[in-house]
Amino acid sequence: MHKVQLGKSDLQVTPICLGTMTFGEQVAQAQAHAILDRSLELGVNFLDTAEMYSVPTRAATFGSTETILGNWFASRPGVRDKLVLASKVAGPSRGMPWVRDGAGMTAADIVASCDASLRRLQTDVIDLYQIHWPERHVPAFGAMYYDPAKETSQTPIHEQLQALAGLVRAGKIRHVGLSNETPYGVHEFVRLAEAHGLPRVASIQNPYCLLNRGYENALDETCDRLDVSLLAYSPLGVGLLTGKYDASGIEGPEAPQGTRLSYESVRKQRWGRPDALVAARRYNQLARDNGLSPTQMALAFCYTQRCVASTIIGVTSLAQLEEDCAVWGTQLPAALLADINQLRWEMRDPAV
Repeated sequence: MHKVQLGKSDLQVTPICLGTMTFGEQVAQAQAHAILDRSLELGVNFLDTAEMYSVPTRAATFGSTETILGNWFASRPGVRDKLVLASKVAGPSRGMPWVRDGAGMTAADIVASCDASLRRLQTDVIDLYQIHWPERHVPAFGAMYYDPAKETSQTPIHEQLQALAGLVRAGKIRHVGLSNETPYGVHEFVRLAEAHGLPRVASIQNPYCLLNRGYENALDETCDRLDVSLLAYSPLGVGLLTGKYDASGIEGPEAPQGTRLSYESVRKQRWGRPDALVAARRYNQLARDNGLSPTQMALAFCYTQRCVASTIIGVTSLAQLEEDCAVWGTQLPAALLADINQLRWEMRDPAV
């Protein structure tokens, strides 16, 4: 795989990024290390994690993913220097008091979270440090509408950037990124960074897949004009776009056990909407009608989109890793892309 530059930073990453949020919940440490080893052999140089992982998040496994990665780095001398490592500071608690106390995300919270991540990761520096979700109120994680009455922000964006700048000066992080952001947020972070000589956002990590192409409406223009790279997460729609739920659905005794959507907390999110499964079944059948597996079509769509710098894949087995990486290089015919766009016109974005 070739390398792509993230935004205006000097980070050069592969267009496939290994997401690790399943490590510590669905994937035990030994298997996680085997996946990490094979990912490196396949040429992937980009890893993404977060302080709140593993997912589904709970107090007992908070920080476990970073710990598993740290143990991998420690047991394989020299490996850390071959990789671009991304992690995230959690935004306001969202009902997770084990992440942090209080309703906000202060400058002190950012510094404390970074220090804790560095300890768990057993590294001196995080290459890309991202704000996992905005500190202010935004319509995200399935919320459809902005409501100013819900605003509880305590830390201005300028103050957040100043805290991140301190971490850059201290050599603890190299570059900064955003996640689950809006066009306003990206513009404001870039504007303030350029006005005050603070770290400029290199990337935004937002959902992007056949079931959720909301990024293409407004955010795409924002990021293209400001040179902020998209890291696309959930390219397989939390498994809906693999076909594994087509026959069984996502609830009841026939639903695949041990999968992401077998967790009730995940089913309650946007990916568990009935409309999302209906749309996924249509996309999956379209793939089969064109001689592709649902996974091949969904990933090839993300891998080849102009707006995507790197696609974050999440796997629970070596077989899934091999399958996802093997899709690289697959080009979807123009007629198939037209059919995909027609389906979107009919069904819009059921998992936005």
